[in-house]
Amino acid sequence: MGSAASAAVPPPPPPAQSQAGAPPYGPGLAGILPPRPQGEEKEEKVDYLNLPCPVPFEEIQREALMSLKPELFEGLSYSNSFHSVFMGSLEVPAQSSETIKVPTAHYEFGANFLDPKLMLIGRVMTDGRLNARVKCDLTENLTLKVNAQLTQEAHYSQGMFNFDYKGSDYRTQFQIGNNAFYGANYIQSVTPNLSMGTEIFWLGHQRKSGIGFASRYNTDKMVGTLQVASTGIVALSYVQKVSEKVSLASDFMYNQMSKDVTASFGYDYLLRQCRLRGKIDSNGVVAAYLEERLNMGVNFLLSAEIDHCKKNYKFGFGMTVGE
Repeated sequence: MGSAASAAVPPPPPPAQSQAGAPPYGPGLAGILPPRPQGEEKEEKVDYLNLPCPVPFEEIQREALMSLKPELFEGLSYSNSFHSVFMGSLEVPAQSSETIKVPTAHYEFGANFLDPKLMLIGRVMTDGRLNARVKCDLTENLTLKVNAQLTQEAHYSQGMFNFDYKGSDYRTQFQIGNNAFYGANYIQSVTPNLSMGTEIFWLGHQRKSGIGFASRYNTDKMVGTLQVASTGIVALSYVQKVSEKVSLASDFMYNQMSKDVTASFGYDYLLRQCRLRGKIDSNGVVAAYLEERLNMGVNFLLSAEIDHCKKNYKFGFGMTVGE
């Protein structure tokens, strides 16, 4: 009897098939969730054994420095590959808040030797200073850099030797300089976008030492950096790439020793024939730097910096040829 009744009752209809595009997640809260994007079905795995090589430790803020630290000058400047002329003023330290400027001018003659594995640059100035730079690729990964400045004044000559080693996902540098200076730094890629490093130094004549830590996070649209040193300095920078031609930058610096806090905001705007950079900081200093390309290899320069608090105003114009 029961089996016959069961046979007479039709079986329940099968569950309705989900419509095209409906989430096949099942009943409950999961059934009302939005559909999964196709690109997120498989997360990209990071190959930690094949990370990119980071930027050198001393260049982790290079994008921010391009906007916030342009090469400002005051007066008239002209330079090419071998000659340089400058006429302007030199700031002299003073106890008062006002800035004291002394007119100055100098001529500079130079010689260059460029080779795929060797670069030699020398400059001689009319005031007796001699500047020299050497870069030599000892191997594919090891590079020697030498910077030297010789002057007629006692104890003002300087020299520095840098040994840079570039690995597959790290960089390291060892420095030796005059006044018994020794330094070393190391930076390592932690992820494809994050790199972290540290540095130490010892200044023998002054019996001072220090250690610092730094990190850098970069993507296609932004770069952020953080630096902390035992000397009491904390520095942060951030660069946002708005478009292919416009970048915005900001930085923050705190000095525990002097209790100084400085923040600045800058921009970098690339036009078809020129490049405009500028900044404004928390001390009220406003600066702008313009590079106008007049012809192939010929650039016209305009530089301006205004500091109302110290009544210090700097304006300059110049030209570079063949650089």
